Amino acid sequence: AKDSFTVDGGTLEITFIGHGTLMLAYNGTIIQVDPWSQLADYSHFPKAGLILVTHEHGDHLDPLAVQACRDQGTEIVLTEACASRIPGGIVMKNGDSRETRGIRIEAVPAYNILHRRPDGNPFHPQGSGNGYLLGFGAGSFLVYIAGDTEEIPEMALLRERKIDIAFLPMNLPYTMTPEMVADAAKVIRPGILYPYHYGDTDTGELIHFLEGEKDIEVRIRNLQ
Repeated sequence: AKDSFTVDGGTLEITFIGHGTLMLAYNGTIIQVDPWSQLADYSHFPKAGLILVTHEHGDHLDPLAVQACRDQGTEIVLTEACASRIPGGIVMKNGDSRETRGIRIEAVPAYNILHRRPDGNPFHPQGSGNGYLLGFGAGSFLVYIAGDTEEIPEMALLRERKIDIAFLPMNLPYTMTPEMVADAAKVIRPGILYPYHYGDTDTGELIHFLEGEKDIEVRIRNLQ
C-alpha cells in the first residue's frame, strides 16, 4: 500500500512495508527506514539514496537488509550503537541535523520513561536511539518518524514545527499504549497520524481517543 502527497517541488510517496519499516520516494530518491529482511526482499527494490536506522534492536537494525538496499552512493544515517555493525554509516546523535539530496534530516530523541526491562533498565535508554524529522520541499513539508519511543517531553518542541505527517509506535511493553499515542498526537498535532509498529494493538482504541480532534487525521495502514 502507498500514499502520495504533493510537496513543494515534487511528490512524496510512502510505501508501508510493515512494523517499523517504511519506504519513501521523493524526487527520484528512495529512502528506506529500518529495512528488515523478514518483511521484504530488498533485492527487488530500487537502490536507496538514503537509509535511516533508528536504533540497534534486531527488528530495526538488519545489516543484510541494509546491504541489499545500498549501492556506492547510498548515504546511511544511524546511531552510535549501530555504527560497528554497518560500515560507512554516518552517525547522528539527538539534536544533529544534515541535508542530503534536497532532504533535511534532524535526529530527535526516542526513549522510554516508564517501560522498563525486569532489571529496571529502560527498553530504549535516553540518548541512544533516534527518531528522525525529515523536511521535504525546502523543508516546508515535515515527516516525523518517531522510532521506538514513549511520549517524551521533547515532543512539545515538535508542535511549533507544524508536522505534516507523524509515525508513532504503539506496541507494549516497548513503546506506547493507544492512549499514550493519542496524548503524544495531541501534543505534536500532526496533520496526519499513522500509528506504526503496533503488533496486535487495537488501532480502534487510538481512533476512539482522537475522535474529537478534527485537525488530526488518523490513517490506519498495515504496519504491524
